[in-house]
Amino acid sequence: MFHHVKELQFNARVSKPDPRFATLLLEQFGGENGELAAAMQYFTQAFAAKQPYPDKYDMLMDIATEEFSHLEIVGATIQMLLKGVNGELKDAADQSEIMAVMNGKAAKENVIHQALSNPQFGVLSAGGPRLTNSQGIPWCSSYTHSNGDLTVDLRSNIASESRAKLVYEYLMQFTDDPYVKETLSFLMTREVAHFEMFEAALASIKPNYPPGVLQADPRFTNQYFNLSQGESARGPWNEGEMPISPKSWDYIADPIGHVKETEGLQNQEDGIAKEMKLTEKLNKELSKTRSAEITSSEPNGVAQWSNYNTDKNE
Repeated sequence: MFHHVKELQFNARVSKPDPRFATLLLEQFGGENGELAAAMQYFTQAFAAKQPYPDKYDMLMDIATEEFSHLEIVGATIQMLLKGVNGELKDAADQSEIMAVMNGKAAKENVIHQALSNPQFGVLSAGGPRLTNSQGIPWCSSYTHSNGDLTVDLRSNIASESRAKLVYEYLMQFTDDPYVKETLSFLMTREVAHFEMFEAALASIKPNYPPGVLQADPRFTNQYFNLSQGESARGPWNEGEMPISPKSWDYIADPIGHVKETEGLQNQEDGIAKEMKLTEKLNKELSKTRSAEITSSEPNGVAQWSNYNTDKNE
């Protein structure tokens, strides 16, 4: 059950109209890294988490709801930036506040053209924000990622928050309005807060590596193939100990020769059989654990999503 509170979570303000920046800001309204995409991603992820991870369900729904409130902040800011564009813009141009920031007829006509060249600000919406990105491309559900495995979904969310933060950083460079910058800074900072929340939630799930249920095939886990010509770079991604797995990187300097020598990676090092058996054992154990997490949390008989603990005497 959603309950709309009419006051914004953050007091969004705008000092003067700016239709060009309003167009850019649409990226966070209906773009792939925007607030609607984040809200719908966490909202849909929450359903699969409800039974096995009720605490994570609560977190996902809370953050999804906050993202909807951020969508409202972005939409309100866009609307304020378009003050004077609504309605009969050219007929009211001389009286509208937007013209106070322009010098001369040519500049006036140029800004009007830029504001209305995107159809969502003219023909289609009469000056209101639509669910598109800054290029007018409609929002698409393919922007969201929900895989039904919480460890995978949480990693997707960490990446989503990182991208959204970066977009806000870029947007802040395209406006001089101190009030708008203040709003963007708030929204950017909440992306960092959500990043931390998802990191903490992922860390609380044990085990959470590798993503999903099945273990990685030990024959191919630690191989790094040098597949580019020229001077090769070395670092913790291809030398020394692996960051998570208790193995060392196997740097294959000559991938073509290695593939031929192993007959397409079929003939690997001796002694791998023991690791293969351990992997098979871990696959069975984790499969049972993950399956039990879900099946044991599902109710018998009639399913009921909510528990209404209402005192009938009240």
